[in-house]
Amino acid sequence: MIDTHAHLGDDAGEVLERARTAGVHRVIEVATSVEGARATLDRAERNDDVYACLGVHPHEAGKPADLNELRRLLDHPKAVAVGETGLDYFRDYAPHDAQQRLFDAQLALAREVGKPVVIHTRAADDDTRAQLVAHDGVVVLHCFSSPPLIDAALEHGWYVSFAGNVTYKNAYDLRAAARRVPSDRLLAETDSPYLAPQAVRGRRNEPAYVAYTYDFLTELRGEDVRGVVAENAARVFGLPA
Repeated sequence: MIDTHAHLGDDAGEVLERARTAGVHRVIEVATSVEGARATLDRAERNDDVYACLGVHPHEAGKPADLNELRRLLDHPKAVAVGETGLDYFRDYAPHDAQQRLFDAQLALAREVGKPVVIHTRAADDDTRAQLVAHDGVVVLHCFSSPPLIDAALEHGWYVSFAGNVTYKNAYDLRAAARRVPSDRLLAETDSPYLAPQAVRGRRNEPAYVAYTYDFLTELRGEDVRGVVAENAARVFGLPA
């Protein structure tokens, strides 16, 4: 199994060991700032089963970001995607226009370096849709929680990744979306340390727990999604066989 989106910390060694024991043999760690990208790449260099997604989160849009440095870091062979980037009008930690400019710049960067872009969107469906429809590149909607975007995702062939919140008892709209995603566009993740699946809800989430989401999606869709997601992740992120 692969966890296609995780945020690791100082105890990454212990967390990754528990993941391997649970059968999770690949993790894509995601940075949210240029400074964090350096630490993420360092962990990827030290762990054969960790890959890096490097970008600047919309919450950071009000601060200066050295995208030239980000471009340089993305040249690393273990950097497999740009992100997470996007729009978040729910928390409102940064002005909307600053978020949109940063989002546009990272979409352009993803096109320049030829890597997929991993999208964070919350309470910003219309603006996110508008910017992604104009993007000529591979899109991953991470921790999918915006059912109004599912039609655009299906129309444009975006990858849709589900986290532990799809397992929550009242997540009816997310489950409906998860049934609609074609097998060749489905991904799974933890978004750890957030959103632990229902079976372990209340604990700090970690890559080992992605197994619960795989089990849930397998039952929901009536197909074993482990191999499906592994193939999709290898294709979209260019992972070695």
